[in-house]
Amino acid sequence: MKYSITLKKILLSLFTVNSISLYLYFTFHPDHHHPSSNRDRSSEYSQPQRLSLAIKPWPILPSYLPWSQNSNVPFRSCEAYFGNGFTQRVDPLKPISESHRKTLPPGATGWFSCFYGETLRSSVCEGGRIRMIPERIAMSKGGEKLESVIGRGEDEELPSFEDGAFEIAVTDISKIGKKLVDQEFLDKYVQEGAIGRHTMRGLIDSIRLVDATGFSCSEWIEEPTLFVTRFEYANLFHTVTDWYSAYVASRVTGLPNRPHLVFIDGHCETPLEETWRALFSSLTYAKNFSGRVCFRHAILAPLGYETALFKGLSENINCHGTSAHELWQKPDDQKTARLSEFGEMIRAAFGFPVDRHQTSKPDSSRNILFVRREDYLAHPRHGGKVQTRLSNEQEVFDSILNWSSTHQDCKLNVVNGLFAHMAMKEQVQAIQDAAVIIGAHGAGLTHIVSAMPKTVILEIISSEYRRPHFALIAMWKGLEYHAIYLAGSYADPEVVIDKLSSILGSLGC
Repeated sequence: MKYSITLKKILLSLFTVNSISLYLYFTFHPDHHHPSSNRDRSSEYSQPQRLSLAIKPWPILPSYLPWSQNSNVPFRSCEAYFGNGFTQRVDPLKPISESHRKTLPPGATGWFSCFYGETLRSSVCEGGRIRMIPERIAMSKGGEKLESVIGRGEDEELPSFEDGAFEIAVTDISKIGKKLVDQEFLDKYVQEGAIGRHTMRGLIDSIRLVDATGFSCSEWIEEPTLFVTRFEYANLFHTVTDWYSAYVASRVTGLPNRPHLVFIDGHCETPLEETWRALFSSLTYAKNFSGRVCFRHAILAPLGYETALFKGLSENINCHGTSAHELWQKPDDQKTARLSEFGEMIRAAFGFPVDRHQTSKPDSSRNILFVRREDYLAHPRHGGKVQTRLSNEQEVFDSILNWSSTHQDCKLNVVNGLFAHMAMKEQVQAIQDAAVIIGAHGAGLTHIVSAMPKTVILEIISSEYRRPHFALIAMWKGLEYHAIYLAGSYADPEVVIDKLSSILGSLGC
């Protein structure tokens, strides 16, 4: 009864927060002040195709906390790293005032704003009435089948922007023909840092202001659309950083629903697109548009390299995962529930339950998921062979399988996590159902962002690959984590089983 009352209170709180978010979004995004049926478009378009695509709502997430614009977020706090630390707003092209808007045709002039985060040294930017001209972006088409582009160079897949690759309509004659921002703005708010080719910086640098009169487009996208550029797009760890950046950008800008997605890159198709499509309302490659396309509201996601998930590999981000309920009652700058929220978002996107309190029955079986490393063709420049991190992986797996069949205290299911040959939805389900996740250091372990709160992680680390990726993710999510450090790349199966047995004992098995 007490849990039922608490659940009702949580649902009511989430409904209230979402209602406030909708009010704020439609209040502060000028292009949504007027119903589309009432717009005077005689000077806007030349018989454009108007695309109003299906929109996915945000799911209700137990770990969700408001993403409000709070200028008091402490520097280098957990919220500044993982949540809404983008607190400094700058307006290169200010939205017109309500009084001025009444003298112009609705939506006649564009706008552009950025939210800068000092902790991450990056910005989430957004704008309205933005026109993309694909022929001014030098890159491959993107989205092809991998087999058709074997040997293609990475430089061909990354975008290079000509001046005016993106344009924003303005009515101020003094601004027409000028760049949106100068070098000083880019150096301050879209810092290149150690990134050799900062594509979002290049995109913003290409934006030109053009006359709103005759601002013609072959297509208009009415709903909010997210621009994303991916680098190491076939690697799960780097893709998760991109997913997280896209999710954060959507929340920081207060989108009332999940946005559409446009890849501003020319990478070929990968199995990871299944999750991109599940997370967002739709997916299109920039070069797949047939002509000039205009966006009523576009959001530019920071690069995955600019997220805490990546920066934590070289910076000390001392944050510990906890529940949103605990943070709601007792805020703590050194704790976060954001990665739990994100993991729930991934599970919910695939239709899996996200009830944080679901637990297995005492007499139920326990899943031990062994995340395997196997050969597969990842991208056009890949030879199809993965680096060995555990030289006797099959022996260790077989030993665990044999040991589990004779385990007396509870029934154990050892799941063979051949992720390279599983659909993304199946991978996420395997992670969700696991009581223990074990594996050698490798990108597949990044899936632990979607693990349940009580899941235990056991990483086998060879002497050559002692990197903190998964220990950090476990800490930031609040998961119990163990490691077995090897002298080389060979693991004694008995040592692994002893550690696994100890972990299961702590779980009452």
